[in-house]
Amino acid sequence: MSRNGSILRNTDWLTIGLYVCLVVFGWVNICGATYNFEQTNILDFSNRAGKQFVWILTSLVLGGAIMLIDSKTFDLLSWILYGVWLLVLILTPLFAHNINGSLSWISFGSVSLQPAEFAKCVTALALAKYMSRYEFRVRGLLDFIVPFVLIAVPMLIIMVLQKETGSALVFAAFLLVFYREGMTGYILLIVAAAVAFFILVIRMGVVPLPLGIGSWGMLVSMLIILAIEIIFLYFKFTGRSQADHFCRLSALIMLGVIVSVFGIALFINIWADNIRYEWIGIGLIGASFVYLIYLALRWRQRDILFLLIFIFFSVLFCYSCDYVFEHVLQPHQRSRIEVLFGLKDDPSGVGYNVNQAKIAIGSGGLTGKGFLKGTQTKLQFVPEQATDFIFCTVGEEWGFVGSAAVLLVYMIFILRLIFLADRQKDRFAQIYGYSVASIFIMHLVINIGMVLGVLPVIGIPLPFFSYGGSSLWGFTLLLFIFLRLDASRVEKM
Repeated sequence: MSRNGSILRNTDWLTIGLYVCLVVFGWVNICGATYNFEQTNILDFSNRAGKQFVWILTSLVLGGAIMLIDSKTFDLLSWILYGVWLLVLILTPLFAHNINGSLSWISFGSVSLQPAEFAKCVTALALAKYMSRYEFRVRGLLDFIVPFVLIAVPMLIIMVLQKETGSALVFAAFLLVFYREGMTGYILLIVAAAVAFFILVIRMGVVPLPLGIGSWGMLVSMLIILAIEIIFLYFKFTGRSQADHFCRLSALIMLGVIVSVFGIALFINIWADNIRYEWIGIGLIGASFVYLIYLALRWRQRDILFLLIFIFFSVLFCYSCDYVFEHVLQPHQRSRIEVLFGLKDDPSGVGYNVNQAKIAIGSGGLTGKGFLKGTQTKLQFVPEQATDFIFCTVGEEWGFVGSAAVLLVYMIFILRLIFLADRQKDRFAQIYGYSVASIFIMHLVINIGMVLGVLPVIGIPLPFFSYGGSSLWGFTLLLFIFLRLDASRVEKM
């Protein structure tokens, strides 16, 4: 059988079928989002539906061309593509037009492209190239320094030079790849804790305590840090050695001391209502920090060192949240967070997009209003309804049933990618596959969460649905390179 025949036989057509299904239904919703009553032809190339149809055709050609390339090419050119694209990202702000404060779009006549959309693909290739080396072994966090740098460099260029926060945050998806490849789950714990502390300090920092002085935000944050200390000591050291027994006993003693101290403080507060519980929390954390140093030195428990680092940076982070919020974040970013957290009500300003998106989705009911019959969509109530907020068109015209069906197809698509990545024998293809799946997960979660109002509006496209050639080409490249690597799996075996 010829080489092309072998590729056709080994190609995962189920994934391609899911891809085509998402792309076609995405185009249908772009038609619904951009259609107006005076329009007579949805293939009119002067409107977005017609232009997207051209992008879809070119994407199919692009995907077919990728399948004809020798799979070894992607491995061999990984570093070159990564280096060239870093240069492109650096030069982009020099030629880009300022669009809503972002310098990430380059125009070629009537066509505009966003290089950041393609940076995810080349970064995934470079990451797979480095982590698939024979000498790469996961022995500790130090082994992930270079992979962290590989994703941090394009991420910072996009965030700082191009001022495109949404596209930059997607690079955090690679943390899921690191975890799958052996990175300790403590890093994900740190990320989750940082998000929780930020929400608590900013959202609950304005809520005063009913007894004493201070706010709920900082007090709850301190209590969470203390709780993590106790849980870590009690459940981490489950062996039968004397050191493990002493660490577990220490956790129980710390719990008793914390409860006793706060109980005494509450009792004293009956006569003196000026007690700062936040200071009590800091004092207990400081005392426990010194005690943990003693445990680490006496019983030579290196795992406690991580706990010490976590405590130190958690306290530092909690006290820096207000400064970051007030002096580091841009005014529009602060406003979006304030609206999300309910600190500010701005239905006609910052919160307008999300409010209108919720109205559009809610008005769809169970089965929707029908194709081209969405009133919120037709009357242009939802800004960016064909790009970042395309999912509200799905909700309005196709209802809960249609929205659930779309999410189900996405879930099958992502699970299929994970399955394909798991079955790879070649490390390069496997790591790249995990990267592809992680990027799609990140885009899906952030975009849907943004439209539903449970995450801040940061402006990233919904894969295969949002209008735009850059995102469609970027996702097509990302996917079909993996499908080509998967098609060569049988040849390598």
